[in-house]
Amino acid sequence: MPQAQLQYLTDELNKLREQGLYQKLRVLEGEQLPVARFDGREVINLSSNNYLGLATHPKLKQRALDAIHKLGVGSGAVRTIAGTMSIHMELEDKIARFKHAEASVVFQSGFTANAGTVAAIIGHDDVIVSDELNHASIIDGCRLSKAEIRRFPHKDVEACEKVLKGLAGYKGHKLLITDGVFSMDGDIAPLPDLVRLSEEYGCIMMIDDAHASGVLGRNGRGTVDHFGLHGKVDIQVGTLSKAIGSLGGYICSTRDTIEFLYHRGRPFLFSTSHPPSVAASCLAAFQLLEEEPQLIERLWTNTRFFKAGLIKLGFNTGASETPITPIMVGDAALAHEFSRELFQAGVFAQGIGYPTVPVGKARVRTIVTATHTTDQLSQALEVLERVAKALRILN
Repeated sequence: MPQAQLQYLTDELNKLREQGLYQKLRVLEGEQLPVARFDGREVINLSSNNYLGLATHPKLKQRALDAIHKLGVGSGAVRTIAGTMSIHMELEDKIARFKHAEASVVFQSGFTANAGTVAAIIGHDDVIVSDELNHASIIDGCRLSKAEIRRFPHKDVEACEKVLKGLAGYKGHKLLITDGVFSMDGDIAPLPDLVRLSEEYGCIMMIDDAHASGVLGRNGRGTVDHFGLHGKVDIQVGTLSKAIGSLGGYICSTRDTIEFLYHRGRPFLFSTSHPPSVAASCLAAFQLLEEEPQLIERLWTNTRFFKAGLIKLGFNTGASETPITPIMVGDAALAHEFSRELFQAGVFAQGIGYPTVPVGKARVRTIVTATHTTDQLSQALEVLERVAKALRILN
């Protein structure tokens, strides 16, 4: 029984149940595959960020096992004391070269990379100009920095410039920050225009490329490479937890910026470094990106096929331009019901509502991977159509 002091949390959970918004964690029984077993049921998995299938790739598994046998299962300390291993430095060097940056530093997660970096480089005398749909980790980093925060409507370059013009004469540092690919809508930031504004108005330009890493650009180098903007983005954030198939986040920037984060990046300072097996699997993943670009080609072939199928059926896929393809529903309770009925019918596509997305813009989010087959995607489209018609989401 909960203590009286915690009863309010139980009350809030009950409200979620009454509103049809309560969600139970789905438990994966086995590997993260295109068809996987969740909660005892085999389903076509359209909810994974394992874009290229690297989370189960034999080469990554072998490199992880080799590292365990050679280096142990843990690093035993934070990076600034005794926890920086040679394999960590090898990985950071590999990432920097891959992204055409001077240097990089790996954080324990993409969330801490964003939040820790923004809070470290920007302070209460500074200002942050941020897209209103930026990831929660950016939002939290902005709040932690105690800087003034100015938001502009999603991808609205004119509105962003208006904000920047209003900061003329501002004495503090200015940070202009955006996602590269937006995680709930699957659209791509107008990075060339934002870079132009950052140069014109003297801003630090920072991009969170979590969902573009391994997806956009040559060999998956991300949004900066996709638009040919190397050398024009001051700070690039990437993830090791999605297309790379393992765990962690990273920052690419100048050598001095990285050295500064060694001293002031709180997640870096106060968290034990990655196990050597994680670093080893990430090294193998970057090698695969360079050696097997066909993985990304298959991802995009599957994306085009599935997205075209959804549109043909009459689904509203919003502004998606990437493998992240939302099916817009509107009402959150209906979106979650849609997701639950899909699961029962053999397709796992997660319902998303407030506070992850704005009220009235709930959706079921789908993500295809390079390892889905055309037959699996065709079957998923059939299930989506049948369930959507039963719920009157489609006519």
